Amino acid sequence: MRRRRGAMITVDSTNPVPPFEQIRQQLHDQILDGTLASGVRLPTIRQLATDLGVAPGTVARAYAELEEARLVETNRSKGTRVRASTAMDEAARAAADAYVAAVKANNLDLAVALALVRVRFDG
Repeated sequence: MRRRRGAMITVDSTNPVPPFEQIRQQLHDQILDGTLASGVRLPTIRQLATDLGVAPGTVARAYAELEEARLVETNRSKGTRVRASTAMDEAARAAADAYVAAVKANNLDLAVALALVRVRFDG
């Protein structure tokens, strides 16, 4: 197994999940759990690609998907940074925390919890 480590993430070459998705998911999780705070500058595409031993396009795709999800923003002069939280982001996190606590208290598994969210989300 070959794992390459960047400043904050790893890519496992034996994992069937594509490297861009491994990068995207780890950054996504670190942004949502607060490990990467609002305003934190991410490594440049070239630097992270070098650190992880992947092609720059791999990192670029992960960053593009994070930008599309409005978790990061890219500015030519300031680089790619974790997007500043909004009041709605904080309210959504608090609601998610409360929901997870309720799910765990009722011994529901993740699949059921996600199915309940999907039903409510779709109307």
